[in-house]
Amino acid sequence: MTQVSTDGRRSTLVAVAGGNFAQFGVRLLLGAVVPLVLSTFGTTKSSVGLALTGMWAVYALFQFPSGIFADRYGERPLLLVGLFGTVVGAVLVAVAPSMLLYGVFTVVLGAGTGLFFSPASALVSRLYEEHGGALGMVTASGAIAGIVYPVGGSYIAARFGWRVAVGAGAVVALPALLATLGLVSSLPPANPTRSLRAAVDLRRVRDLLARPSVTYTTAVAVMTGFTFQAISSFFPTFLVEFRGVAPSLAGVGFGAVFGLSSVAQPVAGRVSDRISRDFAIGSSVTLTGLALTVLLFVPGDLGLVAGTALLGVGVSWPGTLQARFMDQFADAERGYGFGLARTIYMFVGASGSVVVGTLAEQSGWTVGYGAVVGVLSVALLLLASNRVLGLDL
Repeated sequence: MTQVSTDGRRSTLVAVAGGNFAQFGVRLLLGAVVPLVLSTFGTTKSSVGLALTGMWAVYALFQFPSGIFADRYGERPLLLVGLFGTVVGAVLVAVAPSMLLYGVFTVVLGAGTGLFFSPASALVSRLYEEHGGALGMVTASGAIAGIVYPVGGSYIAARFGWRVAVGAGAVVALPALLATLGLVSSLPPANPTRSLRAAVDLRRVRDLLARPSVTYTTAVAVMTGFTFQAISSFFPTFLVEFRGVAPSLAGVGFGAVFGLSSVAQPVAGRVSDRISRDFAIGSSVTLTGLALTVLLFVPGDLGLVAGTALLGVGVSWPGTLQARFMDQFADAERGYGFGLARTIYMFVGASGSVVVGTLAEQSGWTVGYGAVVGVLSVALLLLASNRVLGLDL
């Protein structure tokens, strides 16, 4: 653990959590206003799903280079550039005059926000020995954003339009940028002598990804990432079209999911520190699959409320998964290793938006979200195999 005063560690953690709140919330806000975007541009769910997949895919691609640059130049500069890119990207999306440019500008937003999280996770991991609890606090701030942005954004969008709502998301990112500038500790780079050419050496990349525990964790992360994309992009639309919920209340339901998740994530992180990472992840996966099943097949208010509540508690794996990755890497390779793994699992998982959007459009929501339940079942089987077969991955 890097030696920094207790107050310095706490202020850094608070500022990093605030930055994660801002950059994550803007992306969630786009999912909350999808029904209005569909109406504005007269487009299809598959088209919007493709735009959102592009945003999340570019976000994923930037995880690796941001981790490399964080190792060499320090985490703080990357956090600042990432938050600045969040502001610029959100403003561009808000003023997009066509569906084509909407898609282009969501990619710009993905690039800006993609510079933030890997350096943020590496910095917090350098400051705190208990990775699960500390990273759980960071990811919980994203879950809190999932309350504030969809609920507030839906209200603003209903009264003033989705463009104003997205613009408001850009405004919220400005205080996070200033807090990062003033509060985040500027630590010496973890690996200032690293050659950038050596960092992208294909043999080194292959060797790192070939570690059995890294391969296993990445596979689980791909499946949970796919699930998260399907939920964050289309859950409000699902509530409107399949459950018959009013658009404004769908935003509230979306916010409720992330509100519960904000409580569940730190708990899951502590459970993973004290029992095991896989136990915490497996519990989350099980609850999420059960939640989607209830939402699809249990009618009435009971199914709606119970399914939404279970989903909020279930989507609590992010901090635990990230802690599991951090367990695999030494301090000097955490930015590099985590950035590489995160790029891969988020890039592949980003397909959740376009796959589920297309399935829902062509075959209905039972098939769309039923496919997600199937993916979660495979993830649970993989987790169980590691435990039952004693693979120690």
